[in-house]
Amino acid sequence: MIRHSQTMPPDYFENRYADDPDPWQFTTSTYEAAKYAATLDALPKPRFASALEIGCSIGVFTKALAPRCDALIGLDTAEKALEQARARCEPLPHVRFERLHVPGQWPAGGFDLILISEVLYFLDADDMSHLAKRIPEALDPGGILVLVHWTGLTHYPQTGDEASDMLIGLLDGAIRIAHHSRTDRYRLDVLTRIT
Repeated sequence: MIRHSQTMPPDYFENRYADDPDPWQFTTSTYEAAKYAATLDALPKPRFASALEIGCSIGVFTKALAPRCDALIGLDTAEKALEQARARCEPLPHVRFERLHVPGQWPAGGFDLILISEVLYFLDADDMSHLAKRIPEALDPGGILVLVHWTGLTHYPQTGDEASDMLIGLLDGAIRIAHHSRTDRYRLDVLTRIT
């Protein structure tokens, strides 16, 4: 399998959604449903004041996470995905969406929860270093960072394991690992911002 060497560009995602409104089967996959449930169960607090979901796609997990948040921002690089996310979460006034290409673009504000699911392996090492600088600036002391990634082979710059391990290593000294678990298909890391 030939792997990309650089961060996947925005048009890669726009093209995926142009060809299929749900290219990763977020609405129908039993894998996704089980992973969403495990992610919610792993959250160490019942509620968060201000949450950021990086790579919200069509908003399926966003809608599931919303009842646990006073305010929630979902980010994605694909406008076609965000159109669906906005429609799905339209009845939820505390949820909003922004089209940003992380890590070069970043939302304003501070957060007590940052969730990054199925995103890190799209980034090359330079962008991962940039992301590792963004997170401590945006995550409140004592805040939670959740990483959830598929662990199979990819044609992206990294695998889920490589990307998660790299980010955790880059954040050494700013976070501590509160929880780590894995299934035969994905890993889930819950990290706490050191105060």
